[in-house]
Amino acid sequence: MTARSGTDGQRILSLWFPYLPTEGIWRRRLGRAWRTTPAAHRPPLAVSRREKNAQRIAALDERAEALKLKRGMGIADARAMHPTLEVIEADPAAEERLLEGLADWCDRYTPLVALDGRDGLNLDITGCAHLFGGERAMLDDLLKRLGEQGFCARAAIASTTGAAWAAARFARGGIIEAGGEAACLRALPLAALRLEAAVCAAMESV
Repeated sequence: MTARSGTDGQRILSLWFPYLPTEGIWRRRLGRAWRTTPAAHRPPLAVSRREKNAQRIAALDERAEALKLKRGMGIADARAMHPTLEVIEADPAAEERLLEGLADWCDRYTPLVALDGRDGLNLDITGCAHLFGGERAMLDDLLKRLGEQGFCARAAIASTTGAAWAAARFARGGIIEAGGEAACLRALPLAALRLEAAVCAAMESV
């Protein structure tokens, strides 16, 4: 598939928070101490949502993920594997407030910030990066500041929203130079194209 190039000069920064729901829970529970409390001192945590008539894992923290638990797994199965797992029911309103707060915080980089799903933001940084010493310096500063606040984040910059989104989630982030979007996408799994899981499975079986 050929990636369409963005508007001339357009640059998009896609920001992804892989553990945002659980980070929000620890933030509310521990207050400021959550930034400095080592993960090893906390029990593994999962967030659950009801899907297909069962409570299933919707999000994990880093400790739970390290236990090889997966999103979509039934809570009963997860607890059978790891009895110490703490499970909290999802609070979509609280998750949205946290993401909106992060969007407001990102205004320091550009006034054009949009929510992207439940765990991401899109920043239109067209014409802004030079104010921070270039795209690499901007990206490093953004991730450093978020890390200091206790958030795990991955980010990528590209000329199209789709390429930036894919690189942030499937290529460990970074910067895709203008014109390099198609080459980047070719190296990524089908899920990077934001296709439904069933569609990806069907295409991979061909």
